[in-house]
Amino acid sequence: MEPAEQSALSQALDQLWARFLPQIEERVSILESAAAAFSANQLSPAEREAASAAAHKLAGVLGTFGLTRGTDLARELEIVYTGEGVPALSPHIAEITAELRDIIENRK
Repeated sequence: MEPAEQSALSQALDQLWARFLPQIEERVSILESAAAAFSANQLSPAEREAASAAAHKLAGVLGTFGLTRGTDLARELEIVYTGEGVPALSPHIAEITAELRDIIENRK
């Protein structure tokens, strides 16, 4: 790919990122709320479902922007919230969510 094409692609991705960032941040907020409820042993079925859906959507969109670690983390959370997850991940939900937030905030 020519440098000019790569620059245009980079600019287009940056514009898309700016456009979708509010939705991405909202989904992370849903995951943060679910993590807090989970750690307090007060996660409702509706919150679990919302967290699973948010994680699923984040896994897809973050891959589009080349944030593969974010995609991996979102998939881990989706698995946990669908009830199919590895029980060992459950205590680390808050840590996984915090890392996901960090990846999103530091996208360059």
